[in-house]
Amino acid sequence: MKKKNNEQPIINEYITYPKIRLIDVLGKQLGIVSSTEALNIALEQGLDLVVISDKSEPPVCKIIDYGKYKFEQEKKAKEAKKKQQTISIKEVKMRYKIENHDYKVRVNQALKFLESGDKVKITVIFRGREIQHFNLAIELLNKMAVDLANISQIQQEPTKDGKNIVMILSPQKNKI
Repeated sequence: MKKKNNEQPIINEYITYPKIRLIDVLGKQLGIVSSTEALNIALEQGLDLVVISDKSEPPVCKIIDYGKYKFEQEKKAKEAKKKQQTISIKEVKMRYKIENHDYKVRVNQALKFLESGDKVKITVIFRGREIQHFNLAIELLNKMAVDLANISQIQQEPTKDGKNIVMILSPQKNKI
């Protein structure tokens, strides 16, 4: 039996199983009964019959207030969503012939991104024939990795990406 909607459980008259395992409001098992009998018991109490697990044999149904049940499920989903942490990748771009002050500005930018929990993609851009100085860019990226070593770890070593060289740093895991 499929659910009416992807997320909503089967309730009341939509339950068409011949036999079900019934649980009352207090969580006490009432045994295996027919679905029509279970629905009558639920309606007498002014509550709803809800399929809790259709995977077992016979399916498990519970007599509950569906409005309260739905509210609790939404509340749990909202809490789970709050606890999720989204990690985005921020990018810091520079040239291999960067001046010292500009380099410090880029390090500070990367530091702020890492402190806020984001990954940092550091890109060294080449123009024209500058790609010949590939080794200077690698040295620059390694220097930045060393400067940020106390707060980050290298997730992706410096690699060539077209006319750019890219390295990805991620925040260090807290050691407790």
